[in-house]
Amino acid sequence: MSTDGIPPRPSRSLVGKVAIVTGAGCVDGGLGSGRAIAILLAEDGASVVCVDRDLALAAKTASLVNEEHAQKKHGGRGVAVKGDVSSLEDCRAIVQRTKAELGRLDILVNNVGILGPAFDAVDTKLEDWARGLDVNVTSMMLMSKFAVPAMLENERGDGGIRGSIVNVGSTAGLLGGASGLLYATSKGAVVQMTRAMAAHHGQDGIRVNTVCPGTIYTPMVYSQGMTDERREARREKNLLKTEGTAWDNAAAVRFLAGGDARWITGSVLTADAGGSCYTEF
Repeated sequence: MSTDGIPPRPSRSLVGKVAIVTGAGCVDGGLGSGRAIAILLAEDGASVVCVDRDLALAAKTASLVNEEHAQKKHGGRGVAVKGDVSSLEDCRAIVQRTKAELGRLDILVNNVGILGPAFDAVDTKLEDWARGLDVNVTSMMLMSKFAVPAMLENERGDGGIRGSIVNVGSTAGLLGGASGLLYATSKGAVVQMTRAMAAHHGQDGIRVNTVCPGTIYTPMVYSQGMTDERREARREKNLLKTEGTAWDNAAAVRFLAGGDARWITGSVLTADAGGSCYTEF
C-alpha cells in the first residue's frame, strides 16, 4: 500500500518475464492462435519459447517474436524448440531448456489442440479418441507437471504471484455441439482441469485460467475445408455478426497471462463475440 492509501496499479508489462507457448507454429505462413499469442506476449516484453512439432514452423514464430523485440527495444528473445507435448520426456526437456537458456519461467500457455475426428460415439475409432485426448488434455497436464515447479522457484511478485498458466479451450467445451464428440469432450475437460489446477496451485501464487474462443477463422480451421457459405453462417451465430481471428484469442490469453489479471484465477474467459451467451427460441 502506498503512503497515500492508494494501492499500486497493476502493470501489463512483461519485460523480464519468460513464457512458453505450445503449438506456436502455423502452416502456410498464416496466423494461428499459438503464433499470435507468442507475438502479443513479445509485444508486452516477454521472452517467448515457441514450441511446435515442426521446428521450422516454430522458428518462423520465434523470428517474428525477435522482430517484435527489436522494434520495441525490449531486449527479450524468441527461442524455437521442437517438441511433442503429448510426450512426458519432451515436456520435461522443453522446461529444462527454457530455464537453461532464459533463466526462469513465468508464463505457460497450453495452446496445442486438434479438431480430431468429426464423429459421434458410434463411428469414432478408439485410436483416434486416445490420440485426441493425449493432445488436447494430457499435454496440458504434462507441461504443467514441469512448469509449476519451475514457477515455484520465482520470488512472489505483485499480489504474491509467481506464475501464470493459461489453457486454451473452446466454447465447444461449454456448449457441446456437432463438431465431433472428441473435440467437445476434450475441451470440456480443459475447463474442469483449469479449475482444479487453480485450486491446487493458488496458495503457491500460481494463477490458472482458460480462454474459450468461439468460431474464429484460423489455418487449422480452414484446413479442414470451409465454404464461403459456411463462413457466413458462422458469422451469423454470434452477437456481433463478425468473424474472429487468432488475434482475438491471443489478446484474451495475453490479458490472463499478465499483471492486469493478477487477481484472476480459475476463470473461463470466452472470446466468441457473445455466441455462447444466448439461445433463440
